Amino acid sequence: MTTLLLTGTTGLVGSRLLPRLVQEGFDCRALVRRDVALPPGVTGMRGDLDDPGSLREAVAGVDAVVHLAAIFRTGDEDAVWRANLEGTRHLLEAVTTYAPSVRFVMASTGNVYDADAARPALETDACSPTAAYPASKLAAEQLLRGSGLTWSVLRLPFVYGDGDGHLASLPPLVARFGLHPAHTYSVVHQRDVAVVVRLALSGAMDGQVVNVTDDAPVTVFEMAALVGSPIEESADPLANPWSGRMDSTLLRGLGFRPTVPTIHSAARDGIL
Repeated sequence: MTTLLLTGTTGLVGSRLLPRLVQEGFDCRALVRRDVALPPGVTGMRGDLDDPGSLREAVAGVDAVVHLAAIFRTGDEDAVWRANLEGTRHLLEAVTTYAPSVRFVMASTGNVYDADAARPALETDACSPTAAYPASKLAAEQLLRGSGLTWSVLRLPFVYGDGDGHLASLPPLVARFGLHPAHTYSVVHQRDVAVVVRLALSGAMDGQVVNVTDDAPVTVFEMAALVGSPIEESADPLANPWSGRMDSTLLRGLGFRPTVPTIHSAARDGIL
């Protein structure tokens, strides 16, 4: 049985991924800073990515690490860099010292790509993030790639589903960030994040950065409508129709087929 450590267990993705990993037969440890409710069969390991000394027991003896912990929606850029880059550095140092044979899977973001791209972004494209969150995640990717560990990086798009509230959080952000209703995002359902993580844990993605998407990008206008919060339509020109889009040809070549192919099929099946 594979023993793995999951970080970010109470977050948007981690809280939904963890029970699925348990169901798949993984022996799961969850890195937690305090006592929290965990799925049956999960071992809570007290530790903090800000405190390198607290990580030894959590990583000792594990076969794999799935690193999801991150901070993104905050105006405190120092906190973002501290959590996303320095926290990753501390975790990597602990792993390379106490469990150097692990397979290390890290979640990153499609926001690392150039917002002025002329097509959906490929993993080989140069990255030019302009905000602290994607910039810190890109820097963390570079740390991992130079760590000497067996690694893979999953660049996630807009993740939704299983009642996680992420879709519902989008309409209020439209005015705040001036999102055009026709702005189109690559997306993926929580169920398929789990599928991709399992594929990464199999070794199929070792040494690779991989874009993760479902079969059909979706507009801000459509997402708002799907959660019952319609936004005003607009025929104004869209600055760049490719911003927010990723090409997932590589992932499909590795055997991935989404179990939830589109956000509209998720709505039809009642699993938004």
